[in-house]
Amino acid sequence: MESTKILLKESELPRAWYNIAADLPSLPPPPLHPGTKKPIGPDDLAPLFPMGVILQEVSQERWIEIPEEVLEIYRLWRPSPLIRARRLEKALGTPAKIYFKYEGVSPAGSHKPNTAIAQAYYNKKEGVKRITTETGAGQWGSALSLACNFFGLECKVYMVRISYNQKPFRRSMMQTWGATVLPSPSPETAAGRKILAENPDSPGSLGIAISEAVEEAVQRKDTKYSLGSVLNHVLLHQTVIGIEAKKQFEVTGDFPDVIIGCVGGGSNFAGIAFPFLQDKINGKDIKVIAVEPTSCPTLTRGPYAYDFGDTAQLTPLVAMHTLGHTFIPAPIHAGGLRYHGVAPMVSHVLNLGLIEARAYNQLDCFDAAVKFSQLEGIVPAPETAHAIKAMIDEALKAKEEGKEKTILFNFSGHGHFDMASYDAYFAKKLTNYALPQAEIDKALKIIKNYPKP
Repeated sequence: MESTKILLKESELPRAWYNIAADLPSLPPPPLHPGTKKPIGPDDLAPLFPMGVILQEVSQERWIEIPEEVLEIYRLWRPSPLIRARRLEKALGTPAKIYFKYEGVSPAGSHKPNTAIAQAYYNKKEGVKRITTETGAGQWGSALSLACNFFGLECKVYMVRISYNQKPFRRSMMQTWGATVLPSPSPETAAGRKILAENPDSPGSLGIAISEAVEEAVQRKDTKYSLGSVLNHVLLHQTVIGIEAKKQFEVTGDFPDVIIGCVGGGSNFAGIAFPFLQDKINGKDIKVIAVEPTSCPTLTRGPYAYDFGDTAQLTPLVAMHTLGHTFIPAPIHAGGLRYHGVAPMVSHVLNLGLIEARAYNQLDCFDAAVKFSQLEGIVPAPETAHAIKAMIDEALKAKEEGKEKTILFNFSGHGHFDMASYDAYFAKKLTNYALPQAEIDKALKIIKNYPKP
């Protein structure tokens, strides 16, 4: 009998993260200081991050050793399973083999602890007592709360208000692990008070929540800030996903022709894709697809430009595909993938032609998620549903062409805390929404005079 789950032993857990910077033909433009607009150095980042993380952010070493203290906690759920979606293959009548890397087995239910554990470790090692952060859909806030709990750190989470209201159980999860959770914008920071004065009913955004978390972190010597996506060190930590998958494909004898991941900031996509992009850079024929919502079409419609990572312009300027740091996403469902920018490294590999980007509307994604759940049994997070939609399209394309293909997608998290969005879907309260070009033009006006990448 052929295996459905391909499992690795704990002894086969990767001992190092993969840094794609070592293999790229060129590097992204450097981050710029928000005041001087000149390239920043490690000292400029010191108020926000521990030096261990900063050195990873700027590193060009191919392999960076995973500390034993981090591996010890990874072993609670890693290596995660690689699963063959045989029932879905049969239902689609496709000659394609469909595999997914299931990251929903983590305690927080998503891929996010892969970097949360690492970041908490480096903060603890350097004597940090508190960490502030933001969260949108709640996966990152949950993961960092878990990590801070393990390392005895205080955790404060600014949660985008629309998600704070939609997802009380995700909030309870963070509180169970000891975190303090506030709706953002909040009256606790100057950035939050400014937004509330302008719009008391603001649904919030990741850009606003980042501003609040950064503002508090730089004002206290015992506190650092932690980001769940976008930056190089975050993407680096996530590569355990793809490294494990490559080992698991050695067991099956297959190798992916198509790799798919959903994209908000870019961390889970990078985690599955970057280790395989090393093979593509070295000549392997692989199609790599980044999938985003039509409501937040950063890669597919956002220009490549220097922009701030937050609304209050406290962070460095980074070169990325962006919808503008003033962008407020439509609060259309309870999923994530609603950040105004995409990781500089993900933006860069798109510009190099190593990956392609697609955008899908939410009804098609929920249709795909329900079909997948009914056949494979796992309820996907709304974010993951975007990858599932692209995967089904690729499997049906293989059927039309009569070609055998191997498709891999990253199942970034389960949807057990996202059932309110499924309720809305089944009640036919969800509608498709494509961001109007006028909204993009409006959001981008403010960055037109910034330095060009």
